[in-house]
Amino acid sequence: MENPGRESGSRPADEGEPVEHRPPDPLPYEGVWRFTAPAVDASVPQARHAVRDLLYRQGVPAPPDLVNGLLLIVSELATNAVRHAAVLSPTLAVEVAVGAEWVRVSVEDNHPYRPTALEADHGRTGGRGLLLVREITREAGGVCDIEHTASGGKVVWAALPLTPAHTQR
Repeated sequence: MENPGRESGSRPADEGEPVEHRPPDPLPYEGVWRFTAPAVDASVPQARHAVRDLLYRQGVPAPPDLVNGLLLIVSELATNAVRHAAVLSPTLAVEVAVGAEWVRVSVEDNHPYRPTALEADHGRTGGRGLLLVREITREAGGVCDIEHTASGGKVVWAALPLTPAHTQR
């Protein structure tokens, strides 16, 4: 039985038939990587090191300032998951998605509470992680947000351009 459009192999274009335009092949560093870790203090530096090693191993063309910002964002988001969500979420998930022109890091947990960025209170230690994430992201010309998951938890993410904001047009 024929199955039009689903043949294996290629077929030469007929005379007068437009040639299909394929999207460009992904760059060697493009992809999505995800790993899970227990929601414990030791997972924070492990997450940071795993992201750093992944960016290096994949050859992501990120300047050192951008990598440092991404690693600080991962540290802050993983710390928040450990400190504030572990009671309802014994594991956290870290995801790194790299496109041709951007990199996105996210941390997911199963706690339903949606945190908000606090303003700086100089009398407190801590409590400014999301504020820091927001500022690093803004300075890099990126975006960040918090989304609910289908399972009732949340994903906190930041996407930064691989080209520094001051050189973009």
